[in-house]
Amino acid sequence: MQHRIVVLGAGYAGAFAAGRLARRLRREDVAITLVNAEPDFVERVRMHQVATGQTLKPRPFREMFAGTGVDLRFATVTAVDVDRKTVTLSDGVVEYDTLVYALGSRWADHGVTGAAEHADQLASRPGALRLRERLAALKAGRPVVVVGGGLTGLEAVTEIAEARPDLDVALVARGDLGDWLSPKGRAHVRKVFTGLGITVHENAAVSAVEEDHVVTDQGTVPAAVTVWTAGFTVHPIAAATTLETNTDGRIVVDGTMRSVSHPDVYAIGDAALARGAGDKPLRMSCASGQPMAWQAADSIAARLTGGRLPHAPLAYFNQCVSLGRKEGLIQYVTADDRARNAVLTGRFAAVYKELICKGAAWGVANPMYGLPARRRRVTTDPATAPRP
Repeated sequence: MQHRIVVLGAGYAGAFAAGRLARRLRREDVAITLVNAEPDFVERVRMHQVATGQTLKPRPFREMFAGTGVDLRFATVTAVDVDRKTVTLSDGVVEYDTLVYALGSRWADHGVTGAAEHADQLASRPGALRLRERLAALKAGRPVVVVGGGLTGLEAVTEIAEARPDLDVALVARGDLGDWLSPKGRAHVRKVFTGLGITVHENAAVSAVEEDHVVTDQGTVPAAVTVWTAGFTVHPIAAATTLETNTDGRIVVDGTMRSVSHPDVYAIGDAALARGAGDKPLRMSCASGQPMAWQAADSIAARLTGGRLPHAPLAYFNQCVSLGRKEGLIQYVTADDRARNAVLTGRFAAVYKELICKGAAWGVANPMYGLPARRRRVTTDPATAPRP
């Protein structure tokens, strides 16, 4: 009887984990099902490009997983019962022996009045496409405001300002511009912002979003379009289960990405609360998600086949920021993600970031390229696992 592995979510983490598991385990021994709402891979780190009218290369999952043995199920996850080991989908129910939870995150308005009604977001492809329509309809001189001074905010506001120099583009940040960057990094961001004509409202807390303006503690900022990048939250499904989660609803996992409360559940990507260097929680990012997926897939394979558990440290090396198509910033960081006083800037950094984005998408379809497909036999008897 095959051991049933169900992977929920096919973003950077989930799709990578499914592919790596298929390369690690014998098809006769396991049935791997990858569940996702959309039929093709979404390069989430490029949604600011979609919003400005750029066309991305299509990446259908049926092509990406052709010949791997992974069963694709295009449906929405509506509930997970970790005690009965079942997942309820929009088109039925699936049972599992091992679950990989990778449903990711979505935008969060943090309760700010009017944000959900009047702001656009870049956390999903539908959101980016809607924003693209709104930006395309704007006449010259109209104001656009990006709320949020994090990585997504910097990339969104520079992409918009470069693509539409005829618009009045502004950024509202709760702190100083690029306050997590090194002095060299902050200086370069300011230089790029000045060149693109972006107005910056620093140390400004947003209290409301209206149809034509944003309200801050420093006054109102005109906005024909408001783009919200001021935070993400995980899907509430995990918190509704008996899984141990933190106050934000992220699943608490150990160093192998296995749930601390349910050993047959693994969580990766934005939905998981994992710790890296210095025992610091990993941030929600593609840079965290793929190493977590690697760790989870190899841990599952090791436990099923009697192999050695991986013990690779989860550490950061740099933060890659695109600042339009012609400029970029590579901020080198410590293992626990603190900025070092070393950066790459300019055109070379933009090319570097582009290669990173392409590499991340390519890695999803080629999770073990260059390595032998060491498919090992499952030694754990699936029949002894409890059934719902």
